[in-house]
Amino acid sequence: MTTTLDALVSQLTLEEKAALCTGDGPWTTVPVDRLDVPRLVVSDGPHGVRRLADLDEMVSRSLPATCFPSGSCLSASWNPALVREVGEALGAECVALGVDVILGPSNNVKRTPLCGRNFEYFSEDPYLSGELAVSYIQGVQSRGVGTALKHFTANNQEFQRFAISAEIDERTLHEIYLPAFEQAVTRGRPWTVMCAYNKVNGTYCSEHRELLAGILRERWGFEGLVMSDWGAVHDRVAALRAGLDLEMPGPKERRVQAVVDAVRAGELHEEIVDEAARRILRVVFAAQETPKGGAFDRDAHHALARRVAAEGIVLLKNDGVLPLENVGALALIGRAAKEPRFQGGGSSHVQPTRVDVPYDEIEKLAGGADLRYAEGYPEGVEAREDLIDEAVRTARASETAVVFVALPATLESEGYDRPHLDLTPHQVALIRAVTAVQPRTVVVVSSGSAIATQAWSDDAAAVLQTWLMGQAGGGAVADVLFGRVDPSGRLAETFPRSLTDTPAFLHYPGELGRVRYGEGIYVGYRYYDAKKLPVAYPFGHGLSYTTFAYSDLRVPASPFDVAGGLEVSVDVTNTGRRSGKDVVQLYVRDVDAGLARPPKELKGFAKVSLEPGRTQTVTFELGVRAFAYYHPGHGRWITEDGDVELLVGASAGDIRLRTTVTLRGSPPLPSLLHRESTVRAWLDDPRGRAVAEPRFAAWASGMSVALGAGEDGSAGMDMLAFIRDTPLLSVLHFMERHVEISPEDEVDRLLREVHERDA
Repeated sequence: MTTTLDALVSQLTLEEKAALCTGDGPWTTVPVDRLDVPRLVVSDGPHGVRRLADLDEMVSRSLPATCFPSGSCLSASWNPALVREVGEALGAECVALGVDVILGPSNNVKRTPLCGRNFEYFSEDPYLSGELAVSYIQGVQSRGVGTALKHFTANNQEFQRFAISAEIDERTLHEIYLPAFEQAVTRGRPWTVMCAYNKVNGTYCSEHRELLAGILRERWGFEGLVMSDWGAVHDRVAALRAGLDLEMPGPKERRVQAVVDAVRAGELHEEIVDEAARRILRVVFAAQETPKGGAFDRDAHHALARRVAAEGIVLLKNDGVLPLENVGALALIGRAAKEPRFQGGGSSHVQPTRVDVPYDEIEKLAGGADLRYAEGYPEGVEAREDLIDEAVRTARASETAVVFVALPATLESEGYDRPHLDLTPHQVALIRAVTAVQPRTVVVVSSGSAIATQAWSDDAAAVLQTWLMGQAGGGAVADVLFGRVDPSGRLAETFPRSLTDTPAFLHYPGELGRVRYGEGIYVGYRYYDAKKLPVAYPFGHGLSYTTFAYSDLRVPASPFDVAGGLEVSVDVTNTGRRSGKDVVQLYVRDVDAGLARPPKELKGFAKVSLEPGRTQTVTFELGVRAFAYYHPGHGRWITEDGDVELLVGASAGDIRLRTTVTLRGSPPLPSLLHRESTVRAWLDDPRGRAVAEPRFAAWASGMSVALGAGEDGSAGMDMLAFIRDTPLLSVLHFMERHVEISPEDEVDRLLREVHERDA
C-alpha cells in the first residue's frame, strides 16, 4: 500500500495535493477523478450516525439512524465490552448509510460539570475515559469504518471554544488531559484524530506542533490522518507545518491557494504537503475496502440501545421502594414521562428510527396497575402552580409516585455551557411538593451531566439518574423500575453538593481569552479526596437491588519489581437475594511520592454479573503506568521505589479493602540539582546528599557565625531548619568572608561531583 500511495502522490499536481488537504464540502474530501481517487464521506457522531441526506448542506434533514445513549450514559455502564457492541452497531449503520468515518468518540475529560458538551464525554477520570474510548474505536473499526477521536485536546468547555486558551502546566496536561487520548491512540488505533478548536498555552490546537507532531505522532506513534474540527483552522500553512492534514469543512479555494503559494515561495516544503496527502489517501482507500450500502437491523439496534441504556442507569438512592412490585395505583408525574428527553443539542443530534415513551413502556410492565398521569411542569422554565397542584392530588391518591424530570433541552448543547447545576425552580418545587404528600416517591432524572440534588433528594425514597438514554430509554427505565434489570450503572463523574465546591470553580470560565487550569491534577474525585470535601454522590457510586461483599485481597509477596507489573486479585460475592452486576474498582495511592499526588487514582475496574450466593475472583494486571506519574523536571513518566497502597472499593467514597506493597526496581533518574537548588533539594537528592551532607554541619555552623548567632546557635534557632529552603549558593554567600573558595566555584564543584555520579 505504501508503494502504491507513493506512486499516486507522485502523479498528483501541487494544486491537487493542496486541494486534497481541504474538504470538498461539509462532509466530503476532494475526489481526483483523473486518478480514480474517490471522495471520503464523514458524518457526525458520536452516539448515532447523523448522515445528512444532502451532503452539500451543513445542516439539513438527516437520515434515520439509531440514537444510542450518549457518552455520559455509556460511561456509567463501566462496561467496555458493551461499549464495543455499540461501536460495532454504529459501524454497521455507517456502512448502510454510506459513511466512511464517524466523528467520534468524544473523549475530553470532564473538568467542570457546566461544560455544555459533557453529555458526549465519558468521564472526569482519564483512565476510565481511555478504556471506553478504546472499546468504542475497536468496535466501529471492526466493521471497516473509521473513527475520528476528538477533540484533541483540552476542549473542556464550550464557552469561547473557538478562541479560548487553556493554560495548563506540563504535569497536568500529561496526567489528566492526554492519557485518555494516549490509550485511545496506542491501543484503539483510530483512523483519524480531530484537533480541538481551542488553544493550549496560547497556540491553536490546529497549529500546535508539539501536540500534533511531537506527542501524537512521534511519542504515541499515530499513523493516521489529523483533521480539524469544523472551522478550527486559522492559518492553513501553519497548520500543515504543525501536522494537521485535512481542514474541514470545504470548499475553501483561498486556503488551497495559500498552500500552493507557500510551496512556490519556498515557505512550505512540498514534502509536508505530500505526506498530508498520503495520509488522507491511505484513509480514503482503506474506506473503499468496505462496500457501502444495504440496510441495518433497526430492531436489533433498538434492542441494543435499550440494553445499554438500562446498564447505564445509576440508582443513586433507594429506601426500599424499588423495584416496584404489586403496586395498585401508580402516579407517573412529569412531562418527561410522555415526552422523553433522550439526546443533547448540536452536531450529535440524531434523527432516531423510533422513540420509546416511558409511560407506554411502564404500562406494558405494570401488570394491571392503575396508572395516573400528571404533566407536572411546563415545557420551558416558567412556573405553573396549577400543574404542581394537579401532581400533588395525583400523588396523594396513589400508592407510589414516579416523578420524571429533565433539564430543558436548550440547557445542554454544543456551543455553550450550562449556567448552573440545578433543575428548574419549578421542577424542584414539584419534587418537594410531591414528596411531602407521598413518601413512596421515586425521582427519575434525565440530564447529560451532574446536577445539584441537595434541595430535594433527602425527601425522595429513591433517585434514578438516567442521563440522556437515547431512543430506547423509555423501555430501559421501565426495565429498571420493575426490576427486570438490576441497576448496575455507576457514576463516571462526581455529583457535588454545590457548584462552589467544584474543582474549577475559581478558574472557570476564564477571562481575557484565557482559562487557567489552576486546580492542576486535582480534577474530579482527586480534588474532593484531597480537600476531604463531602459530595452528594461520589465517583463510582451506584446502588443495586442486591448486595455485594469483597474479600481476600491478594497480591504477590512484597516488594515487587515495577518492570514486571503487579497482579491483584479480590473475591466479590453476591450476598443478596437477587442476581445483579457490580463494578469492582481498584485505586492506587503512592505513599512515598517525590511530588504531590492525589490521595488515590483509578487504575483498574471490572464489571461482574453474579447470581445470589455466588463468588467470583476478579484479577487486575497493573503495569508500570499504574504506579507512575509525570515529572516535568525529567520531562517523562517516572516511578519511585517505596510503598504503594492498593484500595478496592465500590466507589471512590466506599473503599472496602486495602493493602500496602513496596515497589522496587525503578530506573535511576539523573540529578536535577543546579546552582539555585535549595539545601532541602540537595538533601532530598540521593547523589546530592552523598556529596554535600558531610559539609552541612560545617555550613550550618558557619551560617550561625555569619549571622552573629554564635556557633552554639544562641539565637535560639535550628540553623539547619532555618536554611533548609534557602539556595545553597545563597547560604555560601552569607559565609563568603569565612571561606577561601568563591560560593559559585564551590557549588559548581559539588555539581560536577553529582553529575559524575550520574554518569
